[in-house]
Amino acid sequence: MANVRKDRIFPSFSHLFGFVLLVVSVAHAQNAVVFQPSFLTATGPAVTAFLLGSSSDVILNLRRVFPSNLTGSIDSPSCADEETQWTVTKEQIGKAVVRVHLRLNRSLSLCAENGTNPDCCSRRLCVLETLQVSACVGGAPQASLLVQAVIHARVFPATAGSDNKTIIPNQVFQPLGSCPCDLTTGICDVRCCCDKDCSSEELKLFVSRCLPGPFGGQVSPTPEYQCSAQSSENSPDWFPFLCVNSPPENNPFLGFFYHGSTMTSVPAGPSFQKAVVSAPASASPYVQESPLIQLNGQFFVIPQVVLGRCGNNTPVAFLRNFKVKCVTLLHSCPTGFPLQTAELNSQVMDGLGGIVEVDVTDEVVSDADPFISKSSAVSPEERSLVCENVTLSLDYKFYWKANGFTGIALTRTLGTIISNTSVVLTTRYSAVFLNGDVMADPASGNPGYQVGKPVVAGIIDNGTASMQKAFINIWKPVHDGLCSAAEREPVLFGKNYTSGCLLPVTKNNLTQCNLLRETVTNLQDGLTAAAYVAKRGNPDLFTMTDWLTISFVSLNSSAAAEDSASECRAVPAHVHVQVWTLVTGFVESVPQREISALQISFGLSTWALDCGGGNGTLCEEAQLLPITSSVTFIDIPYNTGPPKTRFQINFTEYDCDRNDVCWPELAFPFTRYYTGEPYSLALAKGMILVFFFITASILGSPWRQIRQAWHSAAF
Repeated sequence: MANVRKDRIFPSFSHLFGFVLLVVSVAHAQNAVVFQPSFLTATGPAVTAFLLGSSSDVILNLRRVFPSNLTGSIDSPSCADEETQWTVTKEQIGKAVVRVHLRLNRSLSLCAENGTNPDCCSRRLCVLETLQVSACVGGAPQASLLVQAVIHARVFPATAGSDNKTIIPNQVFQPLGSCPCDLTTGICDVRCCCDKDCSSEELKLFVSRCLPGPFGGQVSPTPEYQCSAQSSENSPDWFPFLCVNSPPENNPFLGFFYHGSTMTSVPAGPSFQKAVVSAPASASPYVQESPLIQLNGQFFVIPQVVLGRCGNNTPVAFLRNFKVKCVTLLHSCPTGFPLQTAELNSQVMDGLGGIVEVDVTDEVVSDADPFISKSSAVSPEERSLVCENVTLSLDYKFYWKANGFTGIALTRTLGTIISNTSVVLTTRYSAVFLNGDVMADPASGNPGYQVGKPVVAGIIDNGTASMQKAFINIWKPVHDGLCSAAEREPVLFGKNYTSGCLLPVTKNNLTQCNLLRETVTNLQDGLTAAAYVAKRGNPDLFTMTDWLTISFVSLNSSAAAEDSASECRAVPAHVHVQVWTLVTGFVESVPQREISALQISFGLSTWALDCGGGNGTLCEEAQLLPITSSVTFIDIPYNTGPPKTRFQINFTEYDCDRNDVCWPELAFPFTRYYTGEPYSLALAKGMILVFFFITASILGSPWRQIRQAWHSAAF
């Protein structure tokens, strides 16, 4: 390491600082917004696009447009809003990113011959129109999105089947299964002697080794503590006073097995996105841990870790979340799955009799350094690598309901790898199952927060007067720990955490303290994009009483005037998030935790370079200074009790909470220091004991002897 140049290890701060200033200047100079993509073709009742740029004051307007017959061009964008059969909504998903949703407000069912429903499709091509979404600021259009809607009607076969459903009885009240070891239908299970699928020849192979007990279909013998198990001849001395009288159906295995075989009927029908779709091979509903099946009968696979190694063709299990990293050594550009994924719009069986197509969204990163590291085992003479459109991560979201899917969304991250040597590529794969439709978001509790779930925050949408979910993040250092490569992770409820990243600073930067403070402030402000925090884990976006205002402690810039030539004061190098929580009640003995207040404050530091005891050469080089963030959760006591009296505070020897000997408890049960049962009940029991004591004293022999002695002394 002594021969390695330091400018190869630490990037120049002037380049990094110039890049940050360029981004800031462009953000201030260009308040323009743009749709990505700017043109879409909708084949279904919902479509999604993204609005990039400063979108705080943007209002979305929707109208129908008609191409010119002569030139085919579309009219210029306009802020005039008209009533259509579509609704447009927006969702803030980042500081400068807004997700725009368009949804059709009409039925896609084909009209019957003698039908009276006006909201139906008179022909197969139900919707054919062109829509224009305009992003307006102050009444002037800034960007526009064209949507060509070509939607076919939903067509069902004549023999769609009945809508009747088989009611599955509650298994808690069903008897034990007749043959619990019969796990496979139509196949003889080994050692399961009660399996009716086994022939007499097959039973001879394991008839002497049948599965014992209830799991093998053999009823357990009646335990000896049952009253029905004892007889007058061999009954023990405690019988029948301590025996248990319970029906034989009440056993420890009650409800473990299904009573008979029932299945919910599923109406068959093609997807609305296609006019004619062949019926799927199987419409079996999914159960937990069962593999997902594609339309072609193959397993739906995502790279996962199996036995400590990454397997590229690992089936995805229903309702099992995972998040893995796979490391690959690249000597040349990849050509196959999973690093090259040209087509991911596969069709998956939804488990409800139809199919679901994967909705793919691509994100291109300009810098792939957080995903790669150079390999020191390869000589520098090896030819350089320039690999484009390499898949760096695949993040799946499966939206499920009952025993099937309602949608599958995939976010694919692509990047370009440039290196003179072989590289070690770290790719990331994740899958999360969310209950509900595609618009649903996972909750952090019901109703109180769950420990380890993200804290729910939001900002007010001026257009709809509703709350849009936002984020409160802290630093998550990765790779080399620099702030340019650091990631951000959400604040998790109940988890205290301290993290940070490193910022290269040179001597020249300390001569521009105001610019340095502005750069650090922008980095710290990027952690939080919310103004409100939810009290509970499942807030209502339209109820303001479910939200609290986040308290931001303003910075005191009075110390900035004391800057010197070699140091900068009042640098906001630390951001601290304080969350006050309390328990507001219990649901089935589970405490329900809520957020009472949330405050974000900044800690000011003085930055100066360490010259190593006067060695001026060290000050000429860039040094890494820390930028930190922390989270602290403060629990408010649920029940503090009545305030202590002055006697309890001053005389600790009589205080039962601070002394091993509690003298007031000697008067039990006439005092309230005993809390094992209600005071009224304890007092009643105490009075009964006193009554019995007096009665026993009067009627007992000691009192008779005292009375005889009294009479003998009197006479």
